[in-house]
Amino acid sequence: MKFLGALIVIWLIIGGIAAWQRGYFGGTAASCAEIGTVAVTIVAGPLNYMGANPQIECELPQPSP
Repeated sequence: MKFLGALIVIWLIIGGIAAWQRGYFGGTAASCAEIGTVAVTIVAGPLNYMGANPQIECELPQPSP
């Protein structure tokens, strides 16, 4: 069980490095799509280095006046 936990942590660290290399942790204001793309990139982990380029699109409803 410890091996599986360590594997998951390493997987997420590799995903975080991939997101950092793509410049997703810049200082711009975050939108729903940007946050989703960063999260999916981190979860994809090493798959990023095998050609995966996950991106999320989302539109939040605008509040009524």
